[in-house]
Parts: sequence; structure tokens; C-alpha cells
Amino acid sequence: MTSQTLREARKYEEALEQRIQADERPAFHLSARAGWMNDPNGFSWYQGQYHMFYQYHPYDSHWGPMHWGHAVSKDLLHWEYLPAALAPDAPYDKDGCFSGSAIELADGRQLLMYTGVVKEQQKNGEFLEVQTQCLAVGNGVDYEKYEKNPVLDEKDLQKGFSRFDFRDPKIWKKADGTYGCVIGNRPADGSGQVLLFQSPDGFHWSYVKVLCANNSRFGMMWECPDFFTLDGHQVLLTSPQDMLPQGFEYHNGNGTLCLIGDYEEKTDTFTAQHSQSIDYGIDFYAPQTVLSLDGRRIMIGWMQNWDTCGLRTSEHPLWYGQMSLPRELSVKNGRLYQNPVRELHSLRGAGVSYKQVPVTGTVHLEGIKGRRIDLELLIRPGEGERLYRKFAVRFAQDETYYTSLSFRPEESVLKIDRKFSGSRRAIIHQRRCLVNHTNGCLKLRLILDRFSVEVFVNDGEQVMTATMYTPKEADGISFLADGAVCMDVVNYELIER
Repeated sequence: MTSQTLREARKYEEALEQRIQADERPAFHLSARAGWMNDPNGFSWYQGQYHMFYQYHPYDSHWGPMHWGHAVSKDLLHWEYLPAALAPDAPYDKDGCFSGSAIELADGRQLLMYTGVVKEQQKNGEFLEVQTQCLAVGNGVDYEKYEKNPVLDEKDLQKGFSRFDFRDPKIWKKADGTYGCVIGNRPADGSGQVLLFQSPDGFHWSYVKVLCANNSRFGMMWECPDFFTLDGHQVLLTSPQDMLPQGFEYHNGNGTLCLIGDYEEKTDTFTAQHSQSIDYGIDFYAPQTVLSLDGRRIMIGWMQNWDTCGLRTSEHPLWYGQMSLPRELSVKNGRLYQNPVRELHSLRGAGVSYKQVPVTGTVHLEGIKGRRIDLELLIRPGEGERLYRKFAVRFAQDETYYTSLSFRPEESVLKIDRKFSGSRRAIIHQRRCLVNHTNGCLKLRLILDRFSVEVFVNDGEQVMTATMYTPKEADGISFLADGAVCMDVVNYELIER
């Protein structure tokens, strides 16, 4: 039975959605139906379509008591909003339904597993959030919370494991029909860890072991874990809080981490061999993956940064928060590669292309512009010329605004910079990463969708993501070089079909 709290949320979101014009949203990235959105939840395939739930506060464009928003899609690009799936309406989740995941049960129902939150006053007067794991079962639209919630609480934790930092269950079905689950936790040393649990049926859960311990290597608490096999390797994704930079890695404080290694299933032993950031830009957090029917591992993240959430709320009060472009994942040479889902090609209109364009100083090209585009670039030194000192592309540009992507080959540094994008706040505007190139030859693909850019480097070897809230009329693109660059470029408008 639907609670009064959930009925009110559904009524409110439906009314507020009508006040948001289509061109005030991204064209092919999922945004909040109304109010606030953060982490992707329950990314799954169920009854012929992809389901995406998300952390949701429908009543305000700022974070608040967490609900689960809900949307579905057949192609990962066109999303249809469904009524909110969960609201904080039970004694064990009255202060929030935090992140979790979804899976189809053997009987055809959809199981949601999420973190329930209850604020508890401590002896010193401080309030802390007690976090437990809870279930809801439904038909793809309506969900009923399990009568025996919570199914995991402090009784299931080992000595020294925090009951205040115990969240974000990611479940999967094993080959034998049983279920596994990873959950983020904080041990006694204050660092992060990922715990492994198992269940015969999805409802009765038991602790197995610490799957991976941080030991203060990568930030502190580890949020939103995901664990899967990919291209013969085992991959653990997580989002650590309070990270310190390591060279050009982990510059976002609350950032993302990918560990690639081996997994011995008999002993549930994960051995990490490679580590890297998942995204090297400004706005990407809490990614979650799904396995498509055709066997692709597809990832979506929250396209935002916790430290920049004040960037836009005052100008656009009706909604805030969007998801990244869905990305197909692969592992090559011990590294996670990401590329836009191939479905994006279906949105391409006619392309405008140029070959071997000499770039010295500033260059504008007829037909190369737009704010919903798929732009491919191949740059290299001009024929017979010395290595250029810098190349840049500016986009979302007019006389006042632009965001830039610049490359200095002698340093192997690629930088995204949005300080002229229209922000009036002293927040994060730049990120840099080290990229591979051969004598200044670099391949770039930029996907723009009104309020964001995602840059795929060298066919997905690295990705840099940033939001930008430049007026939509600023749609110019220019190319700049200090030195001589030879450039191939093709630009596709992405059509809202």
C-alpha cells in the first residue's frame, strides 16, 4: 500500500514537472524530474527496459530527505519519468532512503535494496545517522517495503565496523542462482572498506568478509561500490570521500576510484593490481553499472561535484542534477576504458567535416558549432613543423562566455577550464590530467548536451566531465594554437528524435 508520504511526493513531482520546459533540460542526459537529484540507484534491466532510480528530493533543488526517483528507457538516451519509487516513510528509513541497487527475482518481481537512515542523538548532543540495509519488492512501478526490514544492521557487522557509515548495497545474481552484495563501510581506523554479503534468495543476508580494505590509501569512507567481471578481469568501482591528490590522480576530494585485478571465487578473494580515477574532470561521482542484454557493461554516474552544488540552484530553482552519458566499459592493458554507448550514433544528424586544417592563432570553421553535438578531433603538428606549444578548443562560446579544453604536448597535460562559462562563484573551474600522445598527436571526442561536456580521450583511455550553465545561445566553437597544428574535425548535431 502506498503511504501518504509517497503519494504526496508523487503528486508534487507530477505538478512541478509540468512547469519545466523541455529546452530547460539536457536533451539526452537524465535529469531530476523535479527538485534535487544525486546518486544513480537501481540501474537495471527489467521487463524490456532500463530502469534508473536516483537519490531524490522532489521538494527543493537542494539536498534533503532522500526519496528514490524513477525513470525508464529503451535506449539509455530517451527517458520516461515514472512515479517516485520510495519515500522515507517507515521507522527504519524515516530520515532517508539512501542509495542502493535493483535486480529481478526468480519469480519475476523486481527487488530494490537500499540504505535506510535514522538520525540518532549521541551523548554529546550530536546527531549521527544509523544506517541499515532494507528491501522493497515491486512490479516496475509500485514497490512494497519488506515486512522484515531492515535485513542487515549493526548485528551483522564485525567489531569496530561503523553503523553510521554502512551504506549503498550493490547486488548481483550468481551463476548458481544465489545473490551477492557489496556495501561500503568505515572500519575502526576511520578509513574505508567494502564488505561482501551473500544470500540464498535475496531476502536473507549474511556477512562473508571484507572484500577490499582501503587502509587509508585512497581517501577515507568508500561509498557506492560496484563489483563485476569485465574482459577477464575483476573490477571494483567505488567513490571515496576526502581523497588526497596523487600526481594527476584523485583531484576531486570526493572522487572516484577503479581497482582492476583478479577474483578467486572459492575464497572470495579480490586482489587489486591496477588503480586509477574513473573520471578526470570536475563533475562525476557515485557511478553504477548494468549488464545489457547483449553483454555490454554500461556505467552511469552522477554528473556533479559535491563541492560545486551551489553553482546553479538560484538561477534554476525547479530542478538540479543530471546523470552522465551512459558509457560502455572495457579493460585494456590494465586500464578501464570508457566510450559513449553506441546508441548515441542514432541521434547524429548530418556531419560537417574538415581534413588537414592548419591551425595557427585562432580559427573558426563554417558549420562547426552547437550545444547538442558530437565533435571528433584529431590533432598533430603541422607538416614539417616543430612540436606546437599549445592547442585549445573553445565551445559554448560567444562574446562573453566560453569553456575551453587545452593541450600542452611538452607536458602531456590536457586541461578543462570553465571559469569563463558564466559562473559568479569561487568554485572549482579547472581540472588537468596526463594523457598519452605520440609527438603531439591526440584524439579527442567531445559530447555536449546544453549544460555539460564529456571529453573522451584516445578512444576512451580517459574521460573528463564538466557541467556548465552558460546561456544556451552561446553555441560558437573556435580552435586556437600556439605553434602550428594540423587538425581533422567532424561535427554532428545530435537531434532530439
